Amino acid sequence: MISVVLQRPLARALVMSAYVLGVEWARALVMRAPGAMFPALILGGAALVLAAAGWQPKRLGIGRDRLLLRILGGLALGVVLLLPAAVRPGSAPLLPFGLAVAAIAISIGEEIAFRGALYAALEDVGGAPVAILGSTVLWTAAHALSHPPAFLGAVFAAGLVLALWRWACRDLVGPVVGHVLADLAL
Repeated sequence: MISVVLQRPLARALVMSAYVLGVEWARALVMRAPGAMFPALILGGAALVLAAAGWQPKRLGIGRDRLLLRILGGLALGVVLLLPAAVRPGSAPLLPFGLAVAAIAISIGEEIAFRGALYAALEDVGGAPVAILGSTVLWTAAHALSHPPAFLGAVFAAGLVLALWRWACRDLVGPVVGHVLADLAL
């Protein structure tokens, strides 16, 4: 019964949306407990990767063709995402190794979930405009519990840039690299 329902694009997109929001909000709440940040980020990243189960790599924007170009594009995306932080004086944090590993895990998980599986599910519902806007709005909502309200505009802008890259290049490698770089530097 569940597999029949999930064959419908709108139902699949709604289930995917609920899943990724649930994982992100649960992670944000668990991280508030003392000593829970590292495991919450690692497990949250792993749970988000599960959103890609059943999707073909090409539909997620994953592949090996033009890999070097896609990685270079991701580095450029990372620079664009870091521009607002670059204008702040004294804004060069250095993450401890464990937290850096956790930041990489959650960045990869979020990209696979939001710009990979969720984007593909929303694209099946209403094409690129629904995928771009829907994944960006859900990305922003997912960060509502973990970021101050004043920062959500920047979260929306970053999500929009990453979703537009996903659409224009049919690529997830660039957003993954850009997101990892930005999270490591912020």
